Amino acid sequence: MTFPTEDRYHYAYELVEAIRKSGEFCIGAACYPEGHVENEHKVDDIKYLKQKVDSGVDFLTTQMFFDNHILYNFLYRIREAGITVPVLPGIMPITSAAQMKRSQELSGTVFPKKFLSILDRFGDCPEAMMQAGIAYATNQIIDLLANGVRNIHIYSMNNPKVVTKIMENLSEVIKC
Repeated sequence: MTFPTEDRYHYAYELVEAIRKSGEFCIGAACYPEGHVENEHKVDDIKYLKQKVDSGVDFLTTQMFFDNHILYNFLYRIREAGITVPVLPGIMPITSAAQMKRSQELSGTVFPKKFLSILDRFGDCPEAMMQAGIAYATNQIIDLLANGVRNIHIYSMNNPKVVTKIMENLSEVIKC
């Protein structure tokens, strides 16, 4: 496999094709339930995602989202477009006001009113915001599990304590 130069891969599907040709690898790729920030239209987003999947992607992991209905709608739309690979929802526990602001700048994600209320009430109290952010992510995961989602990616942001707390909160839920 040749390593990419600055101008070698302009699109993700090109990289996927190169990896697929060079061996037996399991290839995961990103997807964007709220649309990729560089695409103006969601129809284009799904068209490019299908191209990426058709190039050899085995599974997808979503960008973070904070409203599960966005994911459910996205799954419906990609299945209608013929994308059938597994999709792992990406859940990001927001545990500080600064993290929330940075996440919004990077991804353009929409925060539901319920989450914004949590931020307004607890954003200035770090320990309370940590606890509330973990609770919000836990509730998101419970809803996903209750609706048949079986594989979930938690964006830990190098904070294993947060993931440990979420797993403790889910200890009995994941046994069912």
